[in-house]
Amino acid sequence: MKVLLVGSGGREHALAWKLRQSPRLGKLYCAPGNAGIAQIAECVPIGAEDVAKLVDFAKDHAIDFVVVGPEAPLTLGLADRLREAGFPVFGPSQAAAQLEGSKAFMKDLAAKAGIPTAWYGRFTDIEKAKAFVREKGAPIVVKASGLAAGKGVILCPTLQEALDAVDLMMAKREFGSAGDEIVIEEFLTGEEASYFALCDGQRAVAFSAAQDHKAVGDGDTGPNTGGMGAYSPAPVATPDVEAKIMERIVKPAVTGMADMGAPFTGVLFAGLMIKDGEPKLIEFNVRFGDPECQVLMSRLDGDLLEILHAAALGRLDQVRFGWKDETALVVVMAAEGYPGSYKKGTVIGGLNEAGKVEGVTVFHAGTKGQDGQILANGGRVLGVTAVGSSVKQAQARAYQAVERIHWPEGFCRRDIGWRAIAREA
Repeated sequence: MKVLLVGSGGREHALAWKLRQSPRLGKLYCAPGNAGIAQIAECVPIGAEDVAKLVDFAKDHAIDFVVVGPEAPLTLGLADRLREAGFPVFGPSQAAAQLEGSKAFMKDLAAKAGIPTAWYGRFTDIEKAKAFVREKGAPIVVKASGLAAGKGVILCPTLQEALDAVDLMMAKREFGSAGDEIVIEEFLTGEEASYFALCDGQRAVAFSAAQDHKAVGDGDTGPNTGGMGAYSPAPVATPDVEAKIMERIVKPAVTGMADMGAPFTGVLFAGLMIKDGEPKLIEFNVRFGDPECQVLMSRLDGDLLEILHAAALGRLDQVRFGWKDETALVVVMAAEGYPGSYKKGTVIGGLNEAGKVEGVTVFHAGTKGQDGQILANGGRVLGVTAVGSSVKQAQARAYQAVERIHWPEGFCRRDIGWRAIAREA
């Protein structure tokens, strides 16, 4: 089977790595890919959001199946254009991708479907938004409704911080058009988790849970990022909690989307807050998380190509998969300055030595190859991923590999997995 994978991050490297293991895979293309993906697939210089060129490429190369990694091309309608051209696609339609593309749409769907979530208000008028903040008080959460690369959410402990966040999004336009509409909602307390379900338009099948580390600094300090590390499974997502997530959150959403004529095909990613065994929805995403995908792919016991293809064809009931009896943990190495401004083009060494640590795979995110060297080409650059018999062992292996990487201009958090390790103690 000839497969086209769309995207260039750590998520896509993990997907490519797992797809490469399928006996059904013939040729794997990735557009645009990165330096790590280039070692296992043919990278194509087409941007992930260049819908017309991607469709033309699929036609010209008689692609059998397309897997779309990131959210942006999905919200632009890439899956629709490919399906119209006759290609099976893993990824939701433009209408269904609104679940991530518009937080306001997502909150309205949750309210209509009776999904447990935070109270909220949606606003396009800055003064009305500020009045709502003053009425509700703090702590409170202010979110850009549109896509903001995982950074358009501000947790506001005080009233003034909330008012400043409204100004930042709507007046100063820190997140561009993503802040044309904002959502202001209840500050939920508890433990966050990421939960993933595969959907084929008719049914939703439980995949697995992971726990991400959003803040840039140790101890969950500093601004939020796209994710500085993750591990899976997430101990907070017990079998009882997983059952509640599927019945109260995932399945009502899938039913709700089908009822409005936008059946959901792809992976539905529920960002959750769990308190006293009760899950509440924070947000939906319409793709695998990054860096959660790296740990999920490391644990998956099954043929990813077969699983995703079945979802695309509406046949999830015909595939089986399981999970290795191991924990996986990923440490993200980022360019100094991230999530603010950072420098590109710095040289990264020691990757081969890092990959020799038992249980370790180094996934590339923001990298490019040049003159035989690997260069940093983004904010989050590497995902040093390890499996082990426990979170503690996986963590030790990942940081052992990090120490072998020579990249003075990079940094990472040093406490990935701390919650789970505290549980193991």
